[in-house]
Amino acid sequence: MTIRKDAIVVGGGIHGCSTALHLCRAGLEPVLIEKDYAGRHASGVNAGGVRQLARHVAEIPLSIRSMDIWERIADLVDDECGFESHGQVLVAEDAGELAACAERVEDLQGRGFTHEELIDGAELRRLVPAVAETCPGGVVSRRDGAAQPARTVAAFRRKAESLGATLREGEPARNVRRTEGLWHVDVGSDTYAAPVLVNAAGAWAGRIAADLGEPVPVETVAPMLMITSKVPHFIDPVVILRGRKLSFKQFGNGTVLIGGGHLAVPDQDRGTTVLDWRRLAESARTVFELFPVMRDAQILRAWAGIEAKMKDDLPVLGPSARHPGLYHQFGFSLHGFQLGPAAGAVMAELIVEGGTQTRIGALGIERFRS
Repeated sequence: MTIRKDAIVVGGGIHGCSTALHLCRAGLEPVLIEKDYAGRHASGVNAGGVRQLARHVAEIPLSIRSMDIWERIADLVDDECGFESHGQVLVAEDAGELAACAERVEDLQGRGFTHEELIDGAELRRLVPAVAETCPGGVVSRRDGAAQPARTVAAFRRKAESLGATLREGEPARNVRRTEGLWHVDVGSDTYAAPVLVNAAGAWAGRIAADLGEPVPVETVAPMLMITSKVPHFIDPVVILRGRKLSFKQFGNGTVLIGGGHLAVPDQDRGTTVLDWRRLAESARTVFELFPVMRDAQILRAWAGIEAKMKDDLPVLGPSARHPGLYHQFGFSLHGFQLGPAAGAVMAELIVEGGTQTRIGALGIERFRS
């Protein structure tokens, strides 16, 4: 049976759910297709960082718009999503790293961006009292924070469905094609047809783009995370390092989430990962070196999510360079969670209004055309 919709969104992560939600708010009736369940992969199992800090300049306008939405997230999805704004701090471990931080902040200010603030050692220790005395300073983005990923994706999914989105979970999108001016996608025994197709399939989106004649330099990666035993409260902001792969935050119950970009081995076809315990141990040692309070903590659990990483570490966001009615929204390269609310809003504007006031020109798929 062929079912007509206003838009077909492939992928049930935060980006697909956000786009479906915003399309509903604009008066459209989309179908959201997810081969597993919403948030099964990267969107529901990431570190939950809600940061403007340390982003590529091309992403900053989208990130700033998204932060405005995060600060009133309950107005959009009827759920606070566990969002807390204690800031994020980038720690410089030596004078050379601090000098690079200063250069970065000066460059951003010259471009009109003021969200990143250079801090000296005294302010660093006021924000992060337990940090090693050898660290001379860093950068803070005071509006940043963190949220609960699985809860957030569930809230976006639930709100989209309540506004009229059709959800198809547990069955993959198959046989994507465009005929007679409409996009067609098979799901189980049904076929959905719509003038608009949004490719928000995360780690699987590159395959869809390639099948439609728009291959891009994308790889499948699996960033690892681990959670520790409880330790006395020692930190409120999320902390990342400038020079080494590390990010971490402490929860209210005293446990600490450690991440930062070390990768597991993904099996894209099975949707599984194999952890690299040596890399996890490296992350743990880094935390123990910088924060002596952590030295008695134990690692309780570790995991990894599967996502798409672009060669230039920038997402693909915008219309197809080849097909009418096709839009891409993928490749967020380990830092897409915070962007989700605004990316969905921007995508809805592109589809409904034909443009957006948010500067995303450098994120288009046409940048990869020869």
